[in-house]
Amino acid sequence: METVRTSVSIVVPAFNEESRLGETLVDLCTFLAGQPWDWEVRVVDDGSTDGTCRVVAEHARLNGNVVLQREPHRGKGGAVKAGLLAARAPFRFICDADLSMPVTELPRFLPPTLENFDVAIGSREGFGARRIGEPLVRHLAGRLFNFAVQRLSVSGIEDTQCGFKMFTGAAVDTIFPLVQVDGWAFDIEVLCIARARGLRIVEVPVEWHYRRASQVSLLRDGAAMFRELIRIGARARRGAYGRTGEQQR
Repeated sequence: METVRTSVSIVVPAFNEESRLGETLVDLCTFLAGQPWDWEVRVVDDGSTDGTCRVVAEHARLNGNVVLQREPHRGKGGAVKAGLLAARAPFRFICDADLSMPVTELPRFLPPTLENFDVAIGSREGFGARRIGEPLVRHLAGRLFNFAVQRLSVSGIEDTQCGFKMFTGAAVDTIFPLVQVDGWAFDIEVLCIARARGLRIVEVPVEWHYRRASQVSLLRDGAAMFRELIRIGARARRGAYGRTGEQQR
């Protein structure tokens, strides 16, 4: 019997990532070329003003598995939504442009290693997870934010904000037409919708490396994310996401 090849789309949202995206694309393509999968790396440019599109176009010219998808600037959530909905693979993976999770972790999000899931989210918390190089103040801020997330919108998930998540194609079609948040808090809304729709959410402990060039600012983005968290909780309580209160299977 012929082995069925796994088809996966790697969706990389990118805003002004010229300086580090080239190395990320090399690492992704080198690893994926050695796997028994059909694959694409879809870089969704979020209206960058630097050379991000040029870097991606150069890689796409050399490798037909690399796709450049240009979008107007909306924010990371908007770019992720556009990329996941445009992809057609049965498995679709969000990957941060800084590749702070080693690409060798990717098979842990796919069959046969992982089965019976709709959404698999990378987790920097819990048994088997490793955080490398993260400043203590940033870690504490993240845990404080997760405390608020669990009480206001999505309970029982220890790390909603890790930038590495796998979705089945059916889960994308169920979740993302309902996503309204274009900014950094989109992860919370995505998981809130998945929970409301009764989808199977699995946390996958990963190795994660802190990158100093992260575009997330605790002061600038933290307050905005908390305000959006309040709005997401309110929308969920109003039933905007479907069957509210249903436990994940």
